[in-house]
Amino acid sequence: MKRLLLFLMLPLALPSVAQKWASEYDFVDNCICGLSLAKKDGKYGYVDKAGKVVVPLQYAEAMTFNEGYAAVRKGTQWQYLDSTGKPVTEPVYIDALSFHDGLAAVKTKDGWGYINYEGHYTIPVQYDQARGFYEGMAAVSNAKGNWGYIDAKGNIVINYQYSFADNFEDGEARVMKGDKVMMIDKANKLLKTF
Repeated sequence: MKRLLLFLMLPLALPSVAQKWASEYDFVDNCICGLSLAKKDGKYGYVDKAGKVVVPLQYAEAMTFNEGYAAVRKGTQWQYLDSTGKPVTEPVYIDALSFHDGLAAVKTKDGWGYINYEGHYTIPVQYDQARGFYEGMAAVSNAKGNWGYIDAKGNIVINYQYSFADNFEDGEARVMKGDKVMMIDKANKLLKTF
């Protein structure tokens, strides 16, 4: 009977163990790629499932791992780390987004472009603003503030024509033209207006 009771109580005890180490930090995110983003005393780093620090809490800002990489900011510049905490880029970006579809949008003094996992530009810096790739397309804006969409090779697939453009999800994206909010498909066909 005692063993049965112990067996039934074990699941209740396990969360309290995890919470014990998590309480040592100001913030702990979900575990992705075996690591959780953690914050303590205003600095970010990464801990494993047991709460052991794997990447020192030394960053001013950091993102959750996505596709095996995370963007971190030390000082004023961003760089990317792999899931072991090893830097894959130098800290040279003014801003950085998470990897999606194998590419990450990064900002330099000249604008936004896209890099691959090795930190090499696959789409040159040329956009005023940029979003991540979703379903093979990314929303980008030109110097006039107009948004359109590009493919993974940087080809314009939907011309610059919107005042706002969101990511594609299930083949649809929310866009704005003037004060009208609309949903379009990947062929730029209007699906509905709000």
